[in-house]
Amino acid sequence: RGQVTQMYRPCGASLRPAQLFPISAHLCRMSFVEVPEGHPFPIQNLPYGVFSTADEPRHRIGVAIGEYVLDLSRLCHLFPDASCQQAFQQPTLNQFMSLGRTHWKAARSALQKLLSKEEPSLRDDEQLRAKALVHSSHVTMHLPASIGDYTDFYSSKEHATNVGTMFRGPQNALMPNWVHLPVGYHGRASSVVVSSTPVRRPNGQTRPVEDQPPVFGPCKLLDFELEMAFFVGPANALGKPIPVSQAQEHIFGMVLMNDWSARDIQKWEYVPLGPFIGKNFGTSISPWVVTMDALEPFIVANPPQDPKPLPYLCHDDPYSFDIKLEVGIKAPDMDKPTVICRSNFKYLYWTMKQQLAHHSVGGCNMQAGDLIASGTISGKDPESYGSMLELSWKGSKTVPLANGETRKFLKDHDEVVMTGHCQGSGYRIGFGECCGLVLPAHPVEQ
Repeated sequence: RGQVTQMYRPCGASLRPAQLFPISAHLCRMSFVEVPEGHPFPIQNLPYGVFSTADEPRHRIGVAIGEYVLDLSRLCHLFPDASCQQAFQQPTLNQFMSLGRTHWKAARSALQKLLSKEEPSLRDDEQLRAKALVHSSHVTMHLPASIGDYTDFYSSKEHATNVGTMFRGPQNALMPNWVHLPVGYHGRASSVVVSSTPVRRPNGQTRPVEDQPPVFGPCKLLDFELEMAFFVGPANALGKPIPVSQAQEHIFGMVLMNDWSARDIQKWEYVPLGPFIGKNFGTSISPWVVTMDALEPFIVANPPQDPKPLPYLCHDDPYSFDIKLEVGIKAPDMDKPTVICRSNFKYLYWTMKQQLAHHSVGGCNMQAGDLIASGTISGKDPESYGSMLELSWKGSKTVPLANGETRKFLKDHDEVVMTGHCQGSGYRIGFGECCGLVLPAHPVEQ
């Protein structure tokens, strides 16, 4: 785990939002490191990741600032917090995640000061700058944490309603429990990979003809799922739940996620215990973890919940986020992806606090570096549907691409590119890209 790598470079042309908001040049120049206007990694962001370079293959923790990665292992002595000094010498973010919000805030404050144009300690030290600031084109990104466990929720009411309508009809679209608890299942942590890692089409059992025996072979209905996920911070003891009022103390930061899905395999296998082979062949995440402190300015009101959840799931403080999301597909002969989905994290019915409180209410012990996913993010508008299953409505219609081709589900050598950002006043908080190329299935032995 944690050994899958990517070169940090565009995997297809970057997606552009439908509208570019004006960016204040003053805010972009707050750091002595030049940050282009509209860049996803200004000084207001400072996401954490794990990287290496060709001349130094050691995995180390970095922070993205503009087109550069700040090597924190070179700067440990400049952090006043001794716990952070030790954590930033580790090959993953797990130890830093475990420290909690007081230390996270202290590190963020120290980083913003260190990178500010008024602070000389790094700005004026040419030798230290040469070692600590690495251009992003020279780095290989790795998984940001050693992921002990991975849980996938099902928190979009629109997505759950769409899928339920397709398979059970509109009268039975939502199962009776859905509006009372955050539905989820335990995924496979070992097959979580960093963005740009190719994903191979799985083989498995399907039953294409309802009254015939199953057959074995490559998945024919390969899909993406537009999701986001958060990393758990400090652990809780086995048997001791995390109250919803304290859940925020255990949420470190967020990444983009593509939870690849083999729809035909999943349909045949999922009763009675849920997804298995149809989901465990690959889950892609973006390499940069955007902290909750960076996202705090983009908190919006929680969605209305009716009926009111049970008391252990209730919290009055807003904890939904205005994160604009896009998905594009790039066929082999295309220069850039065609955007086929525009959605938003704020569409989710259940909040991350509720997910974490429910996950631990039975006494489950969460660990630093655990990955908790939102489930597919869909809105009410068909353009916001976060999967091909919904966009093609179970394959009943096609989705056009810019090269004249169409898709109902993904083909071999398609590349799926997901992006996300929050738009501030004069700056943008971005997540980078989460992308993956579909490789053909392994040949089936006859």
